[in-house]
Amino acid sequence: MASAELVDYYRRRAGEYEAIYAKPERQSDLAFLRQHIPSRLAGRAVLEAACGTGYWTVLISNVAKSVVATDLAEEPMRIARSKAYGADVRFELADAYALPDSLGRFDGALAVFWWSHIPLGRIGAFLSSLHSRLESGARVLFMDNTYVEGSSTPLAGRDADGNTWQQRGPDRVLKNFPTERELRQHIEPHARAFAYRALEYYWLAEYELE
Repeated sequence: MASAELVDYYRRRAGEYEAIYAKPERQSDLAFLRQHIPSRLAGRAVLEAACGTGYWTVLISNVAKSVVATDLAEEPMRIARSKAYGADVRFELADAYALPDSLGRFDGALAVFWWSHIPLGRIGAFLSSLHSRLESGARVLFMDNTYVEGSSTPLAGRDADGNTWQQRGPDRVLKNFPTERELRQHIEPHARAFAYRALEYYWLAEYELE
C-alpha cells in the first residue's frame, strides 16, 4: 500500500492540487503533453493509476474507448468524479501496488506524477501490479517531473535507500527524479518497445507490454 503519510498529504491538498498546472514557464511543455498523451491512448481501454483530481482523466476520456481511474485517496477522487468526461469513465479506490482483478483487463495504462512517489525498493511491486491488469501489447505511458533548479521544490535530503525527499511546508514528501537509464533498467525487461522523451520540466516514458 502507498504510505499513509503520502495518502494523507494528497487528501489534505486535494483542493489546491491543480495549481501545479498554472506555472507560466511550464505551459509549452504542458501544451505538448495535453495533446500527445491522449493521442497515444486513443481507442483503448485505459487503466489510470493515481488519477488524483482527474486532470488527465478528462483529457484521455475524450479519445479513449473507456477509462477506469484509480486512486487511494478519497478527497481528490471526489473532485475527479464531479467533472464531465467524454468516454465511459469509472472511478475506483484502489492501491497501485495491489490493483484488484475486479478492475478488469486493459490495453492501455497511464500514471502521471506517480513514479516520483514510488520508493525505489517498490518499483518492481508497482510494475507487477499494473502489468497484471494489462493485455499483451498494451500501451503504457508514465509522465513526471524533471528536476529544474529554481522551478522545482528543492530537495531536502536523501534516505539510506537512495530515495530523495522534499519539504513542503510541514510535510516531508518522497520525490524521486529518475534518469532515463534508471527508467530503462526497470521497464525494458517488460517492454516490447521503449521510448523516452525529456522536455524541459517533465519526462515521458512509453512502451508496449510484452
